[in-house]
Amino acid sequence: MPGAIGTAGAALLPWLGVALFGAVVLAIVFARRMLFLVLIPVVVWAIAIAPSLPTPATTSSAAPLTIVSQNVRAHSGGAGASAEELAASGADVIALVELDGDSLGAASEALAERYPHSYAVGTVGVWSRYPIVAAEPLTLGLDWKRALRVAVEGPESEIALYVLHAASVRPGHQDGRDTMLAGLARTVTADPADALVVVGDFNAASTDPAMNALRTGLDWVRPTDGSLGLTWPAAFPLTRIDQVFARGVTVLSSTTVHAGNSDHLATKTVVDG
Repeated sequence: MPGAIGTAGAALLPWLGVALFGAVVLAIVFARRMLFLVLIPVVVWAIAIAPSLPTPATTSSAAPLTIVSQNVRAHSGGAGASAEELAASGADVIALVELDGDSLGAASEALAERYPHSYAVGTVGVWSRYPIVAAEPLTLGLDWKRALRVAVEGPESEIALYVLHAASVRPGHQDGRDTMLAGLARTVTADPADALVVVGDFNAASTDPAMNALRTGLDWVRPTDGSLGLTWPAAFPLTRIDQVFARGVTVLSSTTVHAGNSDHLATKTVVDG
């Protein structure tokens, strides 16, 4: 179901499981004859949530490439701290979104020595230990730049990396976000790169109908730490709006980490590089 109802339903989907579990318990205790009727929505929920459930970590003989991404919350003053903590986590590539002028400067200063290759435009930026051999800004249907594409020369191969800061969603106002997600889907589908990763703040839960086109052309990277990978708000995550998609790479692990004072958790993804 597209539009605001689909967006709200996708955000609430993990928590509907809690309500349904309670309904099953009540039916068992007080009205067992109603249990069959209660199990119908349980099955529907299980089918809907299944693509977002965690998956086991894997291994590879190829050299790993660790990519972290975080919305650092503009004007929070925490971009420098986020950059330092993400670098300490062992990241090879750091993508930051919702950057303002001050936060871009703070992150660049914190990362300049250890991450000599960088590219930033609009509200997004990327810093890499490995050479960036191509870079371009992306508008994805909007009038200003909130996304980018770089090609990173990893330890074993070149990987195309997209960094997205999707337009915000407000009640009755999600056209900008939907336009960007549709534009991103068209762009990555046409991208000839053999290996491709997309990270950033999508402002959309993993099962949002606006993500259907992306899910068709790319693999949604599921968490490997046994959680649902919820990222926002950081103090008590209720939904996952910071996403990772991939194509042509083996995902070894995918987790979330705290960094800085942002209201978003960071995503940390290890792929064969």
